[in-house]
Amino acid sequence: MGELMTLYLNNEQATLDFAAACAPVLAEGGLVFLEGTLGAGKTTFSRGLIRALGHEGAVKSPTYTLVEEYPLPAVTVCHFDLYRLGDAEELEFMGIREYLQQQALCLIEWADKGRGVLPAADLVLRLADAGNGRQLSWQAGTERGRRWATALEQLAATWEQA
Repeated sequence: MGELMTLYLNNEQATLDFAAACAPVLAEGGLVFLEGTLGAGKTTFSRGLIRALGHEGAVKSPTYTLVEEYPLPAVTVCHFDLYRLGDAEELEFMGIREYLQQQALCLIEWADKGRGVLPAADLVLRLADAGNGRQLSWQAGTERGRRWATALEQLAATWEQA
């Protein structure tokens, strides 16, 4: 994996805003794992990103449905939450490979539950509680992920929070 980069986000709005700012970088599609404890901001980050890519409705947590698909003008986003997955093999039955083979942006929360079935992520985003805000870190896992990580590092260097 590539070098670990970090950014402090001082509140939920900053998380939404930074996710939105990431949209042009991630719009080409690929595989992003979102890691963090319950309530760390994984779905909040996903919501900001999906809305910035053009979705105008509600962005629901896929905790119970396992996946929510958003066909958007720039890219189809497939937002997964594997928290309730009993066994990684269940991903095969839900057609995970078909989702991953399309030119979609796949955002996967709790990807560790799919270990052994999921391929390596292009980019791993980790959110952690940090006082009133969140610490966001990212690490590349592929060549595409390295391009993304570099772009996010440049974005973070000029990031100003409200």
